[in-house]
Amino acid sequence: RTDLKKKNKKWNDYLWIATALYFALGLFNIMFAWLGMICFMIPLILTFMGKGKLYCNSYCGRSQLFNMLGEKKKLSRNRPTPDFLAGKPFRYGFLVFFMTMFFVMVFNTYLVFQGARDLKEVITLLWTFKVPWNAPEIPGVAPWAVQFAFGFYSMMLTSGIIGTASMYFYRPRSWCSFCPIGTMTQEINKVMHKKAYSSLLESRQPAACSACAPAFDGAEDDEDGEMVS
Repeated sequence: RTDLKKKNKKWNDYLWIATALYFALGLFNIMFAWLGMICFMIPLILTFMGKGKLYCNSYCGRSQLFNMLGEKKKLSRNRPTPDFLAGKPFRYGFLVFFMTMFFVMVFNTYLVFQGARDLKEVITLLWTFKVPWNAPEIPGVAPWAVQFAFGFYSMMLTSGIIGTASMYFYRPRSWCSFCPIGTMTQEINKVMHKKAYSSLLESRQPAACSACAPAFDGAEDDEDGEMVS
């Protein structure tokens, strides 16, 4: 069975490697942090294309990494994810907080672009604690681009640590229960396919029309952080 699983694996089953490389390369060249925008934009683009949470279910390297560490490497305590983590108050609150920090980062980048503030070459955790790491200087790059890279890498590293902690204390993919990107794509689905979404929740059956079905692939997250349709 193990050999059969290995033969059936697809290219997107190895995206966890890209996630691990992203964090490693960012420490040696902060400009690699810009690649994180791919993970930020593609889920939204796919959602607006009517693909629903296709990215979350099939292409999220971060959830794969948590799954690999938690299940295969047995680094998770595998306890049920607390209900409050998947509850609307926490999910929406975390989304608002996350997006607020994102826009603050963008505003700081704008100030550097305008010359209103100096470039701060520092990686922070939880937007507060400085990481004791002297990143190599990046010659020939606009200061605002470097500022954005430091800010975005700090966000990605912070969310990665939060996700790793939830993986360790609870189920491997507990992060998926309150991931800001997952929450955003789910809310976009609700707005774009309001009637079909309401019918789906009432029946708890797959959407009837083929056009709407992809939009609700993983419309809700279960208590353990796994996607269910």
